Amino acid sequence: MTADTAEQTRPTASGKPFGPRFVSPLLLGSTLNPINSSMIATGLVGIGLDFHKGPGTTASLISVLYLCSAVAQPTMGKLAAVFGARRVFLSGVAILLVAGVVGAAAPAFGFLLVSRALIGIGTSAAYPTAMALVRERADELGTGVPSRVLGNFSIASQVTIVVGLPLGGLLAGAWGWRAIFLVNVPLALVTLVFTLIGVAPDKPLARERHESLFRTVDVPGIALFAGTIVSLLLFLSDLASPTWWLAPVTAVLGAALMAWERRTASPLVDVRMLGRNQRLLRTYVRQALVSLGTYTALYGTSQWMEESAHYSAGQVGLILLPLSGVSVVVARLVSGRGWVRWPLILTGISMVLTGAVMLFITHTSPVVVLLGMSMLFGFANGFSGFANQAALYVQSPASEIAVASGLYRTFAYFGAIFSSSLIAIAFGDAATDAGFHAVSYVITAIGVLVLLMTILDPRIPARAER
Repeated sequence: MTADTAEQTRPTASGKPFGPRFVSPLLLGSTLNPINSSMIATGLVGIGLDFHKGPGTTASLISVLYLCSAVAQPTMGKLAAVFGARRVFLSGVAILLVAGVVGAAAPAFGFLLVSRALIGIGTSAAYPTAMALVRERADELGTGVPSRVLGNFSIASQVTIVVGLPLGGLLAGAWGWRAIFLVNVPLALVTLVFTLIGVAPDKPLARERHESLFRTVDVPGIALFAGTIVSLLLFLSDLASPTWWLAPVTAVLGAALMAWERRTASPLVDVRMLGRNQRLLRTYVRQALVSLGTYTALYGTSQWMEESAHYSAGQVGLILLPLSGVSVVVARLVSGRGWVRWPLILTGISMVLTGAVMLFITHTSPVVVLLGMSMLFGFANGFSGFANQAALYVQSPASEIAVASGLYRTFAYFGAIFSSSLIAIAFGDAATDAGFHAVSYVITAIGVLVLLMTILDPRIPARAER
């Protein structure tokens, strides 16, 4: 694309700065990670049968994507700051395309692990770079905080998490588990084409020596960050029977990461900035808590409904549909008005109420009660999705929005992976009513924490404004 074409792609302030041509490929790209996270679940049984692997081995296809994504999200943000957000976005989509081919044609189980790792890395480029591109355009045109665009990102993420399971089931049922990998090829191609058409090229890169580039990218920081995150997530993933030696390993790697990032000129994680910007740090913690509550409720409730209340997987999906529907409506309402503080307060209240309702539910409760519980938690999900994302946007320095957005997703992965341990501890060998009520206490406690963190933090803005 020529410089003249690039100028044509950039809208004027009087035009539509965030029209479908610009936003659509960014939204599509940002959904590819959550949809791949959930879609694989429906193909695990078929994969195990074809490659003669047990459930424990096939489950590694889920964890490898989480681990790679948790490390890659901020790393891709750093690369975007160095090489340009559009270049990194397109590179990630290209990696996804290759990953889809590798997975669909896999002759052995190891190729599937490679494919899932590449999917995690490739799709991790989308969200931090999309946020950087949105921020760059908003600052360039002086439009202020694009609340409706941020709301669209929140809605897209919420919808794809829920849609992933039935979509994976449809693909696996019609064409086998390989279709779950192959579907990434057309998705990647569509995203590539629309990005090339709708998103203006990055500015030309300045020539740097290899030694300078090594320091600018912060390769040692990325390596220490990867080691810290992987060891921490592996420890959190199985607290029912902890691997205790991972705790000191995580502590040592974390200390080394902090020490290195404090003294390097171009850190991956700017710990000095985070030390000064406590409100951004609190947003990360809130996001981890909300993610922990969301995944604990979603997966804990699903498991309990199947094992104890004896609903089929399809029926469970239908019961959880109000969660998604309410989330979308609430997120649209909140983002249209740019509210931040009150939605976070209502997130805590909704989680407390959901936990309280769960405490009185048993396996004999009528389905209408379960639908009400699902709808109630949809309020918590809808209120939090936009509000935390808008807080991140307002609180992050413009030059670091890509890395900050990647870290935001990493903290969400902490909650997602920690939730599996909490569910295992609560349920033990079987998902009973007693275990379900233990989960309700966890969700109530998380709601109280989110509520207190919001009420006691005067620096959370009422609205998304800069």
